[in-house]
Amino acid sequence: MKRTEMKRQTVFVLRIMCIGSILFFVQCTGKNRPSPQPQANGWGDRVAAYAVREFMPADKYVWDWAQATMLRAVADRCELGIDREAMLDYVRKAMDVTMDRAEGIHPNAVASGFGMAFLARVTGEEAYARKALQIYDDYRRIVKSSNGGVSHRDNVVELWDDTVYMISLFLLEMYRLTGDEQYLAEVAFQLAAHAEKLEDPATGLWYHGWDDDGEPFDDGCSMAGWADNPERRGSQFWGRGNGWVVMTLANTLHLMPRTMSERAALEAMFVKLARTLAGLQDATTGHWYQLPVYPGEAGNFIESSCTAMFAYGITLGIADGILPAETFRPVVNSAFRGIEKNSLKTLGDSLATVTNVCSGTCVGDKAYYFRREVVEGTPFALGAAIMFHDRYRLLK
Repeated sequence: MKRTEMKRQTVFVLRIMCIGSILFFVQCTGKNRPSPQPQANGWGDRVAAYAVREFMPADKYVWDWAQATMLRAVADRCELGIDREAMLDYVRKAMDVTMDRAEGIHPNAVASGFGMAFLARVTGEEAYARKALQIYDDYRRIVKSSNGGVSHRDNVVELWDDTVYMISLFLLEMYRLTGDEQYLAEVAFQLAAHAEKLEDPATGLWYHGWDDDGEPFDDGCSMAGWADNPERRGSQFWGRGNGWVVMTLANTLHLMPRTMSERAALEAMFVKLARTLAGLQDATTGHWYQLPVYPGEAGNFIESSCTAMFAYGITLGIADGILPAETFRPVVNSAFRGIEKNSLKTLGDSLATVTNVCSGTCVGDKAYYFRREVVEGTPFALGAAIMFHDRYRLLK
């Protein structure tokens, strides 16, 4: 390692240790911090209890993207003042059991790295700060597409809408840790690079994937030949894929100072997408469909993970004054009631899981998405549902 790089890392770690020792008592420990008033035994509380006790205890944490989504929900509960100490303990244990294998060599691995940055911020402990910096160094070496977008895969160059959420989990937490706007600027750049290839200008919806290098690759999940067209792009607006985008935009705007030049474009992108989605919500169930632009079509199905993701992002947009409440509050009201009525499975008095979840999915045609297995209780669905529930009940 070069001497200048060693010096940079040492300064970084010492600064975080100093800041963390001050902040620890005003973060998840709750000192001098107003506490929200949780709804007694809300459905999200029952889902959260199931998630951390039964579905994935902290000592069973796996360093991957789906698990990172659930971990983010746990960390958010800590910071929102919901069962603070237990949630902080969960994040700490999850990071401690994965410390030796934690890395960020591709987007799905980067995602869990936010937990290290989070703990560095709230505890000031050196081990977490050093690991967060190592993961950022890994991130900087990920393969890029011709327009600078982070490749979803490390063996072929492809842009997927999933990627923006995975990398933003980590980069946004690095901004919160350091206060350095370079991390926000990188998220904004990646959103723009991915949107260049994936966004539909008319609706704001995103296609699932784009192939940059033209190299065929059988991942055992995608439909063969999905990029064999002039645009070299997937043909469908997948629900959960757009959910990742909505959450990324909402989370980024929530943190981004109004003085940053990138903000206006991201806000316009977010508003357009939210307005399109509001018109596609199913009035009966409060859900969006697996392929949102074909509501009610034979073979299509309501999908709870994208519903929670869309509703979470819209809720945060309302709270931050980006989306008008008179237009969008009915949307999230319907989603909140709809998940409870149509996509919740009770597992005893205090536990519940989420149903109507599209299983892990890659890129394909319309029939491909309609054929995906419908499951329950995945980490990403549990995490998205908890995050939506907790933000919704704080909405004024």
